[in-house]
Formats: sequence, C-alpha cells, structure tokens
Amino acid sequence: MSPVKTMKALQFEAPGHVAWKDVEVPTPGTGEVLVRIEAVDTCPHWDLHILEGQPMFPGQKLIYPYTLGQPGHEAVGEVVAVGDGVDPQCVGRRVAAWRDQGHSRQGCYAQFNTFGADNVLEVPGEVRAERVASLELAMCVQVVFDRLMQFGAVREACLGVGGLGGAGLIAVQMAKAYGAREVVGFDPLPERRDLAVQLGADRVTGPGTADVLGPGERLDTAIDCTGLKVVIEDLMDKTRNAVALFGVNRQDVSYGWRHRSLALLGYGSHNRRAAERALRLILDGKLDLVPLVSARLPLARYAEGVEMLRQKQAIKIMYLPWADA
Repeated sequence: MSPVKTMKALQFEAPGHVAWKDVEVPTPGTGEVLVRIEAVDTCPHWDLHILEGQPMFPGQKLIYPYTLGQPGHEAVGEVVAVGDGVDPQCVGRRVAAWRDQGHSRQGCYAQFNTFGADNVLEVPGEVRAERVASLELAMCVQVVFDRLMQFGAVREACLGVGGLGGAGLIAVQMAKAYGAREVVGFDPLPERRDLAVQLGADRVTGPGTADVLGPGERLDTAIDCTGLKVVIEDLMDKTRNAVALFGVNRQDVSYGWRHRSLALLGYGSHNRRAAERALRLILDGKLDLVPLVSARLPLARYAEGVEMLRQKQAIKIMYLPWADA
C-alpha cells in the first residue's frame, strides 16, 4: 500500500463552486491498482457542463456535491499499490487510463486514484505526459475509425472533420494515418484551423469563408466532432457516402430525400483493442497529442484553466496534481 494516507482532490460542491480539499487516499480493491496521478487532461465538454450544473447528456441527473475527483478521466501516472488478484510486479509501472470508469466512482482530479487493472495500459517511462494523458480520448476517436474502416470508408477517401477541438484534431491525424487521400477540416476558430493544417489537414474552412469544396465536389466520408445540428446537417449535405457521429448531439437532425445514398453511423463501444491501436499510433509518431495541451497548471488552479476553456483560449488544459499552486 501507499505509505501516504491523505491526499488532495478536487470536488464540485455546487454549480460554479470547486473545492481543493484533503481526503483519504483510496484503497485498491480486488482487481484494482492505485495510481499516483502525474497529470490529468480536461475533457472540456464534461468540465464545463458539470461546473455549470448542466447535464452532459439529455436526461442525466446531476447531484452535488459531485463525485470526488470527477469528471477527470484522461490521466497518466505510476502504479504504487495493487489489490488482490493483481500481479505485485505492476507496482512501479507507468500507466495511462484508456477508459472512463464512470462518474459514480472517484475520478482523476486527485493526487491518487484507483483503476480496474484492465482500464489502464502501460506506457514507456520516458514518454512525455502530454503524449499519453489523453489516451482515453484517442481511444474514443479510434472507435469511430474502426467503424468507418469496416465499410472501407477511410483509405483513399476525401474525409471531412467537423469541429477541430481535441477530438477533431485527433481525427485529422488518424485519417492520415489510415490512408485518407485528403482531409478537410471545418471550424470557426482560425487558430484551430491553422493547427489542423500543421497536423496534416489538406484544406480548412470556417463559417463565412469561401467553401473549400469546388463546384460539384463532395466529401466521401465525414466525422462530426461537435454534436451540433447545423454542423451535422452541413456535413450530410457535403458528403456522398457516410457521416459518422462522434459529438454528443442533443437535437434531432433531418435526413431528407437528398441524403438517400448517405449512411449515418452512430457511435460504437469503447474497447481495449481500440485503445491499444491508438497507443501504437502515438508511440509510432503518427498521432501527436502534445499540441492539444494549451497550458499546464497546478490542479489547485482548476478554475483558471476552465475559464480558458470557456473563452476558447485553450483546447485542453493539463493539470498537475502535485504542483504547487
């Protein structure tokens, strides 16, 4: 067991009110590992919704004080103790979380957290935290590509990405890694369009600018990473074969006669194989998560980082639970 008995952790005590408090270090149960959290990235939509008292998904009920350490789930750290049924040799290994364990148990906005041993993947000790902390998000986007590739809808395709936040920038890179002929990005923020180009997008555009698609030209495939009705329907109108829905859409979209040859693909299931494929892309240098981290801050300065997200001055914030405020 960890010799440390108490730790600092974040808790949303009420909408708009976050406390950085002293709590007991959790004990790993059967099949679990205890991880000393080195760094944890924001999942901006989760953070902003929970902080503002709004459900992430339609119909979700929020209860405050919110679960300790939530909604942090994109984390990297070191295994410092194990529960029954876990190989003691796991102690000392550096791991990244690949699956959100659910918001009914402690999250990663804390100095320590427990994980099911199957919910983390070992990562090399020399790899920067920025490269692997958001493995869970990369896994989520990989699930979309796995579905599209079942239909042969990526290789040699002209592939559009709606929304160039964290997920969209990962999608741009995965599209290239999996053989897309051309990648077209759509986002209203010029700095995010510029970053998409740096990461491999061939063409980018935003609202009110000239359409990057020529007369009669259409996308073969598209991925929506916004969940916005207007973006999804625009992609549907621009795409001939398939549109995959990654973003959390809260409004019905219209599928009309003009879309009769278009397939809409819903989201698949999180799985370890997708996480392993995403990690391999990272380690092979084909997926770079470092540019997604706009700032590194002590976790005690959580509100400062979230305000940057709210003002769209950041894509992701990396929080350091052990850094001095």
